Amino acid sequence: MTQGVTAQTTSHQHRAFAALHQPGYGAYLGGTMLAMMADSIEHVISYWMIYEKFRSPALGGYAVISHWLPFLLFSLWSGGLADRFDVRRIIQFGMLLFMLCSLGWGVLFATDTLQVWHAVVLLTIHGMAGVFWAPASQLLVHDIAGRDNLHSGVRLMAMARTLGLLGGPAVGGAMLLAFGPTTGMLINVLIYVPLTWWLWKAPYGPKFAKEPRVAARTEGGFAGVFATAREIAGNRIVVSMTLLAAASSFVIGNAYQAQMPEFAADLGHDHADFHYSMLLAANAAGALAAGLILELYGLLQARPKMAVVLVMLWAICIGGFALSENYALSLILLVAAGFLNLAFSAMAQTLVQLHAPSHLRGRVIGLYNMAFHGMRAFSGVFVGMGGSLIGVHWSLALSAALMLVIAVGLLAFEMRPQAELAE
Repeated sequence: MTQGVTAQTTSHQHRAFAALHQPGYGAYLGGTMLAMMADSIEHVISYWMIYEKFRSPALGGYAVISHWLPFLLFSLWSGGLADRFDVRRIIQFGMLLFMLCSLGWGVLFATDTLQVWHAVVLLTIHGMAGVFWAPASQLLVHDIAGRDNLHSGVRLMAMARTLGLLGGPAVGGAMLLAFGPTTGMLINVLIYVPLTWWLWKAPYGPKFAKEPRVAARTEGGFAGVFATAREIAGNRIVVSMTLLAAASSFVIGNAYQAQMPEFAADLGHDHADFHYSMLLAANAAGALAAGLILELYGLLQARPKMAVVLVMLWAICIGGFALSENYALSLILLVAAGFLNLAFSAMAQTLVQLHAPSHLRGRVIGLYNMAFHGMRAFSGVFVGMGGSLIGVHWSLALSAALMLVIAVGLLAFEMRPQAELAE
């Protein structure tokens, strides 16, 4: 059944930027991209200052863990909240937490009073802000774009969020060079304002919804996870993409971003200079190319097998970057990794949102976020904590090799006939 639905949804004539024809979607898309960029800018500046002050791979690993562990623990709960309450207010609350974190970093940098426990607290609050934001933001896509333009809306939102995530390092690196860490963080507070302000009276949410949501309480903890998993167990597309997202985030995620200062130093550039910024910008360049190709030409159709292949290629590029001793080659591999990362994440998120049952869409999205975002906490252990023992180059390379093995196994599973799987 789900395979037939996939064929139907991908056979429609491609229309680029279809969701942008819906009133308000452009403003929502732009505000989300800015907020995602601000999120990433904060990481770039804070990670560099943590590295400069403490020189601790373990703290860099905790930066990744604290950002993603809340997704693992609270995403399903947050998805349930998004099913029951006004998603605009949930998103705004998340934005206020983000602003508080950037302001806190700025004050600590200005007074030169940053200590390890300060970093731990701010990194943890930042992670919780993302949990409130993610499921509610994705549900709002359906309210604005509508079902007829859902495919384009999901793809564009995935592109905007990923571009903000990957473009933020380029902007953050430039802000670090041009303004310094203190002013850069204070400017970053303002980047969250457009989305927060627009949501105040945007004509969406429960009062305007054409498709009513189920106001049912969500079980917490493992009970809620298992209950949601049981309800979608027969939906092969949602299950396979959720498992693939979990695997890719579990062993690699984006943990290498927190260790980028050390990679830059080992490539011969141990200062916050142009070369460091270029390493950060390389992922953004690849993501931009992927986003434009996906939306303009529709060359990569949203299919589970294709998503697995993209993850395999991404793991090869990340492994190559980890072992590279040549700066130019490292840049090329990061560009390719950025391209493949956006292509995979947009495809997987599109498949999940299109095939999630409408009556529990928030919980399904929460479960997917738990897999895609929450599992990244463990990548901090693999890459960051592991880097303390064997070096970040080998920890990242071994993580990429493990991901490749897992992806090969998932591809073999996907290629099995549907009848065989049903036995």
